[in-house]
Amino acid sequence: MAGKREKPEDIVTKLRQVEVLHGQGLSMADAVRQIGISQHTFYRWRKQYGGMNRAQLSRLKELEKENLRLRRAVSDLTLEKLILTEAAPGKLLSPSRRRKCVEHVRETLGMSERRACRVLGQHRSTQRKPPQGREDEARLTADVIELAREYGRYGYRRIAVLLRRAGWQVNHKRVARIWRREGLKVPHKQKKRGRLWLNDGSCVRLKPEHPNHVWSYDFVQDRTSDGRAYRTLNILDEYTREALMIRVDRRLNSTDVLDALTDLFIQRGPPRFIRSDNGPEFIAQKVRDWIELVGSKTAYIEPGSPWENGYCESFNARFRDELLNGEIYYSLREAQILIERWRKHYNMDRPHSALGYRAPAPEVFIPMDRSPTMH
Repeated sequence: MAGKREKPEDIVTKLRQVEVLHGQGLSMADAVRQIGISQHTFYRWRKQYGGMNRAQLSRLKELEKENLRLRRAVSDLTLEKLILTEAAPGKLLSPSRRRKCVEHVRETLGMSERRACRVLGQHRSTQRKPPQGREDEARLTADVIELAREYGRYGYRRIAVLLRRAGWQVNHKRVARIWRREGLKVPHKQKKRGRLWLNDGSCVRLKPEHPNHVWSYDFVQDRTSDGRAYRTLNILDEYTREALMIRVDRRLNSTDVLDALTDLFIQRGPPRFIRSDNGPEFIAQKVRDWIELVGSKTAYIEPGSPWENGYCESFNARFRDELLNGEIYYSLREAQILIERWRKHYNMDRPHSALGYRAPAPEVFIPMDRSPTMH
């Protein structure tokens, strides 16, 4: 029996046997010798377990286990806090970022992969399995870059629409990931503007309710490469966002405004309202009389309030941002051809966010010559 470790229950039993034998008149040495242990062992056992019964011993063992569990819990919490402190600040939303954090924590603190993954919320199979890109990732990236190069002022949502039109089965989230990874430019967000309200609580702005309900027009000025100015008369349908006409010439006056409106009225019929600012070409008496004669009404905005003509102002901003700021025109004829080409693209191809990323007028498709001859 040498080397056998006694269980606490057996020790308590033997101690009680010694007490019984000693109560019967035996000396302590004889009682200890009779149960088969040395006096040194007896006094050591009595110091540790003396006076305890089996119920008290069970309770002691439970307390020891609880104490061990609490020590381990405190140790785990301390270690987890150390891991989270060592990990990168902020939320670890992506598996790739958690993977890097797990590797960094293991190298710095020298702990197991299992513990680091559990604390940082990373599945071990995700940690061990290297990320596999899709087979078509390179081709899709090349198409995204090509479209971004061709339409430099488009954001990733419009690029995603153009990709789906080209046959890609892709959503805007995947395009956004490629967009960020390649460092492509995202246009600035447009600031919110409030409406103009009258004292009685009514709003001045006239909302278009159907096609040909409200048209708006305005002038935009630019210069050719020789420094000479030219103007464009932009006319659009506010409901469909279609650019009905962009007339380009060195000078445009009220007579040219009448000619442009006459051409459109013959093709489409007169609208119910025509909105514009208070420029001299628009408030000329002959323009107002003629518009009234054909059964339309003018809707002039308040002086100094261009936000009331928001549809046309927004179109002018896109027109200048996507075309005029990126092209050098060496002649008026070149400007007329390229501007007309852009107008057709705007109507038939360009995704418009206010129309659910549809083009304003795709049904009026006219084949476009991609490389017209300049005269």
